[in-house]
Amino acid sequence: MTTAELYEELNYVNHSREKRLHYANLMIKNPDLIPKLLDILFRVDDKTSPRAAWVFEFMCSNNINTIIPHLDDFTEQMHKIHLDSAVRPVAKICELITKSHTSKQDNQIKKALTATHKERIIEVCFDYMINDKKVAPKAYSMTTLYILGKEYDWIHPELVLILEQDFALQSAAFKARAKQILYKIKKEKING
Repeated sequence: MTTAELYEELNYVNHSREKRLHYANLMIKNPDLIPKLLDILFRVDDKTSPRAAWVFEFMCSNNINTIIPHLDDFTEQMHKIHLDSAVRPVAKICELITKSHTSKQDNQIKKALTATHKERIIEVCFDYMINDKKVAPKAYSMTTLYILGKEYDWIHPELVLILEQDFALQSAAFKARAKQILYKIKKEKING
């Protein structure tokens, strides 16, 4: 399948779990299509970019190891994504990567994720937190930053500052997640 053919196929992707899963499985079974999917994802002003993001997120949710050969490309370009419907899956993928990286189970992400990848993830998550993004990317970013803050000691103080500053202005969903994160950070600080 060419990039142009995949682009056309993505017109059939919608919000239904069934469609996203179908195309995610297609990527998992045909890993040679993943660079083509990323090419479409990073056409950041194209209305098909979010559809590629949805498929990529489902693929990573089903098998996070499929992203490993593409970590450099993904983390290098993810900051360019700006359409809200594509930002949410990118933030979710960052959370999935981070959770795998810090999982108690041994996995391939632990070996593949470099300091550079983590720095790029941290940067994009802080961007989502301070810029005018919707609640879902902020919630995924909070979790990602909380997790990586255990490894990078400067993150938690910055995250607390942002959460406390934005708290009054944000939605109930943001406040609920922020309370959880602030509680965890405070608890860890007390327990040393």
